[in-house]
Amino acid sequence: MAILWKIGAGLAALGALGMGGWRYATHWAPPIERYPLQGIDLPENPPAVEWRTLRANGADFAYLVATSGADRRDAAFEANWAALPEAGLRRGAIHLYSLCQPATAQADAFNIFVPRAGDALPAAIDLSYHDDCTARPDRAQLIADLTRFLSMVETHTGKPVMLRVSRAFESDYRITAALPRPVWAMGTLLKPDYAARPWRMWRASDIRRVEGVEGPVNWDVVTS
Repeated sequence: MAILWKIGAGLAALGALGMGGWRYATHWAPPIERYPLQGIDLPENPPAVEWRTLRANGADFAYLVATSGADRRDAAFEANWAALPEAGLRRGAIHLYSLCQPATAQADAFNIFVPRAGDALPAAIDLSYHDDCTARPDRAQLIADLTRFLSMVETHTGKPVMLRVSRAFESDYRITAALPRPVWAMGTLLKPDYAARPWRMWRASDIRRVEGVEGPVNWDVVTS
């Protein structure tokens, strides 16, 4: 019986440690002293957000998915885009790039849908693999296509576009070595080191819980 009690106590202790570790991970953010500008990025079809509550809990900005490929517009974008300044948050727009659709058509879709705003943060292009597209162009063609996309969007927004590149996409195409733009890298709890140049923004967590948003959020920080 004593042995069984000890085993049970040990398992309970491990469970408590696990729960404590998970709670720490889901409430962790990089130190504000090192990264004074912190915020979130929302996925396509995002959950409802209480923007003022989020602002009160440390978010300075929010990035919103606006368009995906050449033919998808996020239904929540316009309302969230308008609400952010009223809540005291800066705002940025994201385009989810498709390897299966023409770059110029995608740039047109973004430029038509996203208004030019002087207070907006630099637009971001998300470069990652998606289940609905299996195309894999060669690197030279992709770089040429992305160069056209960036030129068109930057003409519209008046600011350099930020490259949000996944580790797998960067490994295959070495995008950050070819296109001299600010890098937005991703690495939950660990600083990313896969880009050819230092990152400007880091998605530091995709599991963080913060009041004002239901479920886990993507939490980002900006380096000076």
